[in-house]
Amino acid sequence: MVVMVVVVVVVVVEGPFPVDDALDVSELGDVAGDVDGSLLVEAVLLLGLVEELHEEGMVEVDDGHHEPLRLLPFLTHHDRQTPLRHVPDNILPPVQYVGSATMSMYILFSTFLVFFACLWRYPYMRKENKQLPPGPVPWPVVGNLPELFFCQSPHKWILGLMRDMKTDIACIKLGNVHVVPVTSPAIAREFLKQWYSVFASRPLTMVTQYSSFGYLGITLTPWGDQWKKMRRIVATKILSNGTLGWLAEKRSDEANNLITYIYKQYCKSPEEGGGHDVDVRQVVRQYSGNVIRRMMFNLRYFGKGSEDGGPGAEEVEHVEALFSGIYLFYAFCVSDYVPCLRPFDLNGHEKIIKNVMKTLNKYHDPVIEKRMEEWRSGTKTKSEDLLDVFISLKDSGGSSLLTLEEIKAEVADLMYATVDNPSNAVEWVMAEMLNQPEILHKAVEEIDRIVGKDRLVQESDIPRLNYVKACIREAFRLHPNVPFNPPHLARSDTTVGGYFIPKGSHVLLSRTGLGRNPQVWDDPLVFKPECHLMAAATQVELVETELRFISFSTGRRGCMAPTLGTAITVMLLARLLQGFTWTIPHGISRIDLSESEHDLILARSLKAHAKPRLAPHLYPKP
Repeated sequence: MVVMVVVVVVVVVEGPFPVDDALDVSELGDVAGDVDGSLLVEAVLLLGLVEELHEEGMVEVDDGHHEPLRLLPFLTHHDRQTPLRHVPDNILPPVQYVGSATMSMYILFSTFLVFFACLWRYPYMRKENKQLPPGPVPWPVVGNLPELFFCQSPHKWILGLMRDMKTDIACIKLGNVHVVPVTSPAIAREFLKQWYSVFASRPLTMVTQYSSFGYLGITLTPWGDQWKKMRRIVATKILSNGTLGWLAEKRSDEANNLITYIYKQYCKSPEEGGGHDVDVRQVVRQYSGNVIRRMMFNLRYFGKGSEDGGPGAEEVEHVEALFSGIYLFYAFCVSDYVPCLRPFDLNGHEKIIKNVMKTLNKYHDPVIEKRMEEWRSGTKTKSEDLLDVFISLKDSGGSSLLTLEEIKAEVADLMYATVDNPSNAVEWVMAEMLNQPEILHKAVEEIDRIVGKDRLVQESDIPRLNYVKACIREAFRLHPNVPFNPPHLARSDTTVGGYFIPKGSHVLLSRTGLGRNPQVWDDPLVFKPECHLMAAATQVELVETELRFISFSTGRRGCMAPTLGTAITVMLLARLLQGFTWTIPHGISRIDLSESEHDLILARSLKAHAKPRLAPHLYPKP
């Protein structure tokens, strides 16, 4: 738990003091608000402004011989414009009487506190004199961490705060870090396009340190030589068009396995009238996991797998670990903002990410280490998957270009990057389609018209499946897989959107805020694929370069393989729609589209009724 200690110093003195008429004490509350309820009150008292404070109602004077004075404590208030004199009387502490023998001690102590406060605040006051984006008044030292820590959903609290403040950019102080969430496409473009070099880095966090093996990969590694090295290798050797084309057959095999698995489930236990209920979430997640395992390790299973083509216990555990790690990337860990609290693991995030990495290493390490030994011994000389490419890379001197830890880091990086976006989008598309059958019928009609029912849809058909892609774009817009993009770190002081963004700020592009912005989208909470069909456009793309929503991001830290992401996602949805007739399960009138309490996935895993709609010979044999 978070323990906050608030110290209120009450100074009581005797005797008359001269009054400086040049000071308007009515402005004192506003001044105090800018200093987070600091000790300016002691400074005012020491200047001898007792009588004017009394006239303003900020001190009480006893009619007795000693004329003891009581000073109202400054209180942090959520409205920076609330004058101090409006603080209710019922929060005043009891009057305290102090003899003249201790008066000097109080004055010296108060002077010390004021001096210390000024020293502590000086570096920040210089920056905060410039106009930061609007935000809540922070507590001393911890900022707004208490509000974030105790709310059930941090991203919903942030967006609710921005709605209440009617702003598209905010500044929330977490510890000593300025966190800047953004919901405006224009401001987002300014950050990632106009100022791309300033915001091309990532902050150092506990979760990213673990998941990137000490910042050795690409996605979460700060700007620097290591990031440049890995980005160059991945762009030219791993995710190049040539490599992705070479691996297309493996992706096609997994698309075949997808419909074979569902078809075999139907054949084993068809319900009366045909069809059976399918756990759509389990199917789409395992398909995404299978694709990247085949591309990376040339493996579908780490263990024996399942005879019907479904996942074994090892594959389920592997995919669950990947999703657990992904959700932690976007969580707000207290120790990232107040490092001295890390030993306490207040959120429990360190324990979770350690278990995630333990699981991934359990499955990845034996494969990687065995493969490296095969290349060293000469028993393997030809590349069959991405792991072979990583291992076989050589520098100019003929030595291995990547260390073992760098390979492990990038393997995990690509695993994380591949499984979540396609599976989340397709589950949401299917849920929305079941509630709006006219959308489902329109997508199926497009597939039948372009591909037909005599062959299976292939990656080469993707450019012409515009309505199917429009449905996926709409899922990216309305139902993003995570609330924010990975944070961008400000490498220098900058002005964006007319606001001062201090060096070290964490900029968060809100996927929900951008995609559901009512100033950009009509009926932003309604699923309408047609809004992505433009009469002048000949082809719908999943990439959204104008940042009206985020699919694969953009800018220098954007997705490096949108073509791969498009292929995996469109093939997943198209094969499901082409291969089966989907309806709401018996006994249910409508799919519940409620989001999970803590994230953006469906609160309940989608179950849907599937019935084969193609000739039996078109369902590939395992």
